[in-house]
Amino acid sequence: MGIKEMMAKRAAEEIKNGNVVNLGFGIPQKVINYIPEEMTVFVHAENGILGAGPAAEAGKEDPTVVDSGCVAITAVPGASFFDSADSFGLIRSGKLDITILGALEVAENGDLANWMVPGGKIPGMGGAMDLAKKSARVVVITTQMDKKGNSKLKEKCEFPLTADKCVSLIITDMGVIEVNEDGYLLTELFEGHTAEEVIAGTDAHLNVAENLRVIRYEEQ
Repeated sequence: MGIKEMMAKRAAEEIKNGNVVNLGFGIPQKVINYIPEEMTVFVHAENGILGAGPAAEAGKEDPTVVDSGCVAITAVPGASFFDSADSFGLIRSGKLDITILGALEVAENGDLANWMVPGGKIPGMGGAMDLAKKSARVVVITTQMDKKGNSKLKEKCEFPLTADKCVSLIITDMGVIEVNEDGYLLTELFEGHTAEEVIAGTDAHLNVAENLRVIRYEEQ
C-alpha cells in the first residue's frame, strides 16, 4: 500500500456510520475506497449528488453521473440527484458531518488555504469556502512539505485563505496532527517516520502526545 492510500485509509477512520461526507479532489477522492461496506455513509458531491460511489470503471462511464470535477463516478442504490442550488443549500445549512479536503497551507489555529497560489493560474475557489466553513468537521489530507521543501503546516498561512479556524485534523505523509486550542498536537506516526522528523517539517510549534500510535496498514 502506497503512502497516498495509507493517508486515505487513515482518513476513512474518521467517518462514522450514518455520516454525510464530502470528499475533495486528489487524495481525498481515494477515501471512498476505504469506507467499510457494512457502514451506511452518504457521500455528497456539490454538483448535486447524495449517494456518490467510487470512480466508474473504464468503459462503464455514464456521462450523466459525474462528480464536481467532471470525473465519471458511480451512484449507490437510492442515491439522490438535485441541482447545485439545493446542493449548496444542504452545505450551507450545516448538514455535512465531515468534509475531507486537500491543502496548500494550514495554520496552527485551523485556518485553511487550498485554492490559490499568488501569481499562478486561478480556476476559482469553487465550493471549498462553503464546505470548509459550514461542515461540522474538516479533515485535511496533504503532504507535510511542498515541492520546494517548505512546510505546509504554518504558524500563519501565507496564501489567501479559503476559510478561517475550520480544520480540526491534518493527515500528512508523516503522521496525524490534531488542531486544538494549544496549536498542533502530533498523535500518530506513519511507520518509518519519527516525531523529530515531523517537528522539523512543521513551521510552527508542535506538541507531541505521550502515547503515539504507529500506523502500519501493510500488516493488516
